[in-house]
Amino acid sequence: MANRLPYEKTIGGAIYVRLVIPPALQPFANNQKNIYRPIGATRQEAKRNHARALASAQDEMDAIKRRKAEAEGAQIMRVSRRYAEMTPDQMAREHYCSRLAFDDELRNDPRYAASPIDDELVEIVRDIKAGRGTDAEIAQALGGALARFRARGNTDAEPQTAKWREIARTVAFAEYEALSRVAERDEGDFSGKPEMPALLVDESDPVPAVPLMKLFDSYFLELAASGRGAEAKRRWKPVMEHLIKFLQHDDARRVTRADVLRWKDDLLTRLAPKTVRDSNLAALKAVLQWAKDNDRIADNPAADVKVRVTEKPQEREKGFTDAEAVAILTAVDAYQPKHSDNPQTREGAELTAAKRWMPWLSAFTGARPAELAQLRGQDVQERDGISFLRLTPAAGSVKSGQYRDVPLHPQLIERGFLEFAKAAGEGPLFFKIRTKKDASGARSITNPFTASKTVSGRVSEWLRTLPAMPSEMEPQYAWRHRFKTLGDDLDIKARVVDAIQGHAPRTAGETYGDVSLKARKAAIDRIPRIEIGNASQDNEK
Repeated sequence: MANRLPYEKTIGGAIYVRLVIPPALQPFANNQKNIYRPIGATRQEAKRNHARALASAQDEMDAIKRRKAEAEGAQIMRVSRRYAEMTPDQMAREHYCSRLAFDDELRNDPRYAASPIDDELVEIVRDIKAGRGTDAEIAQALGGALARFRARGNTDAEPQTAKWREIARTVAFAEYEALSRVAERDEGDFSGKPEMPALLVDESDPVPAVPLMKLFDSYFLELAASGRGAEAKRRWKPVMEHLIKFLQHDDARRVTRADVLRWKDDLLTRLAPKTVRDSNLAALKAVLQWAKDNDRIADNPAADVKVRVTEKPQEREKGFTDAEAVAILTAVDAYQPKHSDNPQTREGAELTAAKRWMPWLSAFTGARPAELAQLRGQDVQERDGISFLRLTPAAGSVKSGQYRDVPLHPQLIERGFLEFAKAAGEGPLFFKIRTKKDASGARSITNPFTASKTVSGRVSEWLRTLPAMPSEMEPQYAWRHRFKTLGDDLDIKARVVDAIQGHAPRTAGETYGDVSLKARKAAIDRIPRIEIGNASQDNEK
């Protein structure tokens, strides 16, 4: 047939674009052998609809190739240019490269000899270059390409607008150059170069980079809007900085699954598998998944990268036994800081208070250590005759991002915790608010996230030195395990225990209604006292 269109196929009088799916790709296309797109029943209709249909078929072929690459663990074809705004010159360069790449594929098909260049198409492209092309002609010759750029987010230009026509003119230059190369190749000349300056740029990808650290900041900016992520941002920033140093670039679009695997292997030479899994990879996966979900990159190359972690055999319960709880709190109650005449080496009153109170608070609240370390005087409150702690993000960091109220056990009140908190006044109970100057002379105050972590860490280090502390236990988290166990032993509703400890609801049904302060108080009061004999109970008053 004269002027047959590339990949044209006539079936029962109707004209289609047909791309043959190579045998190696067919398993990733539900075993289909061809991709069909109808383009009309007449030659005129076929020419008008050909470009758009061919672009759609190419998109589907690209998707099949990506599925194959992902399944084989190969480097995934980078298509993130679809998710970045592009200039007309950048779109022209991509169109030119795409057309020539498609020509390469076309020449490997035995039907190519029956697909000469359409002279009518060449004339239309010339008119579009010169600004004489009508909107209908632009849609006929370049409509498919322009629609793809718009769908990918490369441009917001509406069809038939001045901006759309400007882009069409620039892309028409690329189309004309590509047609010229095709004609040259038909004569056996594969050395042709484009005359359009924008197409001569020696870059593999003209799209601006998508900086990893910019994605990192954007991810946490979104979390910050709901009061979350401050602590994770502090911990994850060094992770991202190390990755950038390892890759020697900061372009998220260029990160491949192979890069992530190399980084993982490098980390495992220095860090424990659990740390690599739960810190380094977790950070990268979260940031890149957010970027993918928000159309900043095309895919998350870290999504399915895993680290095998062999858990240590558990040789005992995770929480303290009753005897251990008594022994540890007896040692805590007897604690006295070392005497020092030097103010620089003398232990601060706030750290001493943390060592004396945090283990007791842990035992009767099941709270996370950092949540207790950041407590402020104003967080010790009373309502309806119930004294309670308000664990709130306003004080520093709460894992759930939501405040929760935890009633005080009667033994804590008897031991004088309310008096201690009242005497301390507003502000942190277990660290001082300090100011310091930076290099520019500007002053900044203590970061509560950092300070509470420091206090929590120092208390843990000290607890490990106590003879009563089992060497295999995590000093402060063992109280959380013990609290959960006591809840089961006492038949306290799991929903109430979770609400006290800040654990997420187990089912959607548990999100309905509230666990009242009264219900929490009733549960806390059922927790048995921890009698430590005649040790002083007035150290903190």
